[in-house]
Amino acid sequence: MATRNTVLLTGFEPFGGDPINSSWETACALDSAELPGGVKVRALQLPCRFGSALGALHDAIQSQQPRLVLALGQASNRRAFSLERVAINLVDARIPDNDAVQPIDVPVVPGGPAAYFATLPLKPMLQALLSAGYPAELSCTAGSYVCNQVFYGLQHRLRRTVVPSGFLHLPSLSGPEPALPLERLVSGTRLALEVALRPAAAGGAGFSAGQIS
Repeated sequence: MATRNTVLLTGFEPFGGDPINSSWETACALDSAELPGGVKVRALQLPCRFGSALGALHDAIQSQQPRLVLALGQASNRRAFSLERVAINLVDARIPDNDAVQPIDVPVVPGGPAAYFATLPLKPMLQALLSAGYPAELSCTAGSYVCNQVFYGLQHRLRRTVVPSGFLHLPSLSGPEPALPLERLVSGTRLALEVALRPAAAGGAGFSAGQIS
């Protein structure tokens, strides 16, 4: 059970040749920010490395005992805030990680459930982002790279607690025309956190955000 008035917000180090990672730039910008109720944001950079990402995450959860955890990741092919619904128990790396490791068809947690759902109030978060003019969507896949490994490991770690947790993919900041500037990534992520912390935000928001394909 959470004992400190903090939110743990994680982002990744750069990978795949990109000089920066939008997830870490966003998390870093929000570090020490104060949310409603006096809740403080604590940012943590995770390595984009299969062998050490989950260990760093678990150590931070153990030491900080946060009341909520939101992991951020960069998705270069997306142009909106992508709230992830499902983490799968699978690693199938399309490219090597930053240790030049490329696991293929292995579980995140041997013997673990096939999947976990996020425990954040995703639809209220989505509705708030859309109402505020941010491009946003619910996503049913976090991929099968380190982002999904961290998402699954996070949900597995907190499965017997009341600490809400989940994963949010952000567009990349690299390239000549990023989908969203850093300032918008920061303000949108802050809004998502504020909604997630509201007690009334639990559950659905009474509208469909499903996908046909």
